[in-house]
Amino acid sequence: MRLSGILATFFGLGFAPAMPGTVASAAAAVLYALVLHDLSRPLYVLLVFALFFLGTAVSSRYAAELRRPDPGRIVIDEVCGQLLALAFLPSAWPAVAMSFALFRFFDIIKPWPIRKLERIPGGWGIMADDVGAGLAAALLARLILLLV
Repeated sequence: MRLSGILATFFGLGFAPAMPGTVASAAAAVLYALVLHDLSRPLYVLLVFALFFLGTAVSSRYAAELRRPDPGRIVIDEVCGQLLALAFLPSAWPAVAMSFALFRFFDIIKPWPIRKLERIPGGWGIMADDVGAGLAAALLARLILLLV
């Protein structure tokens, strides 16, 4: 497998036999709780932006290799969306779990306008709907944390 496939599947997590997107999102949530929450805000933002542009490139290439518009084994988009949903939240497990659940909800249900984003062709569309789901989850998670 080429480097684009390794990265697009987030080091093979996309080959999980069931729910590879959920597996990749869970891995991103654990990575955030254990390590990434300690990054400075500018470095974290840089990481998410870099992951978005890297994900766009590798998912475009890997989807073309597979001759499918949005193969389920591409999960770098879930990782990026989940990290966006988690951005600057407390690393306590209840907050991480809430963000994970909200992100998966928005990623699976894809309410308007998130559904429109997946119609963008190529890697941009593969990544865009998950970024939309991540933003929706981030906003709702912060609202919930403000109210509780």
